[in-house]
Amino acid sequence: MTPITEVAGRKVTLSNLDKVLHPATGFTKGELLHYYATAAEAFLPHLRDRPVSLLRYPDGPDGQVFFTKNVPPGTPDWVATTEVPRSEGPARMVLVQDLPSLMWAANLVTEFHTPQWRARTPDVADRLVLDLDPGAPATIVECCRVAVWLRDRLAADGLTAYAKTSGSKGLHLLAALEPTPSAEVSAYAKTLAVEAQGELPGLVVHRMTRSLRAAKVFVDFSQNAARKTTAAPYTLRARAAPTVSAPVTWNEVESCGAPTELAFVAGDIARRLDRHGDLLAPLLDAGLAGSLP
Repeated sequence: MTPITEVAGRKVTLSNLDKVLHPATGFTKGELLHYYATAAEAFLPHLRDRPVSLLRYPDGPDGQVFFTKNVPPGTPDWVATTEVPRSEGPARMVLVQDLPSLMWAANLVTEFHTPQWRARTPDVADRLVLDLDPGAPATIVECCRVAVWLRDRLAADGLTAYAKTSGSKGLHLLAALEPTPSAEVSAYAKTLAVEAQGELPGLVVHRMTRSLRAAKVFVDFSQNAARKTTAAPYTLRARAAPTVSAPVTWNEVESCGAPTELAFVAGDIARRLDRHGDLLAPLLDAGLAGSLP
């Protein structure tokens, strides 16, 4: 029998709790649901009011992995949704506004990806993101060197950068913005990426071309485009181990000497929250948002 759990007054159907989803550690679906329940206080504010793209991996990372962007069939009527503009016409997407909605979505087994704008103001960003993606043999260690340069460059423009691991190989930098058209944010982010390549030519590339990226860090500015999304803070990733896109301190970034130092899994996050709180909480404070130069 499929268990039904009451979450904050809502009935949420859960399924296959013993199913192994992350084979490297034997991490089960029940453990995945427990992780999201315990991380919810920090996680939910980063999802709230942002249309969610769900990167689903119901049979683990070695099974079928696919994006669900439209509201899935069978979505409970108490899950909030919003209409979003698309080139082919308006579509309706899920909003994860509360714990019951989070647990319902987590039961689908998914990564959570969000745009840089909120539902009430599509195409108007309230944050900037730079995705630092290392090309082998470069690792997150090299990403950290680039991140420090970008942090200081953003600070010169009056913007405060915060860092999180991607949960895969790289690092994400984010900065809170006063509401700004996504096209303007994209153009500014590209300028930063080009500057970084000019200042760190042996380390940085700003073009996506695979042949250019070996041993360098690709500064991906494209995720600022209104149609793009980025892995949300605290989301699990579809990897062999239950890795997490985890906020990190600048001391951790500056001192990183090995990839393992900035590799976090689900079991690490409660301790980190106890120690640091939500390191990305300032992104949620409109009073701390900066403006583009």
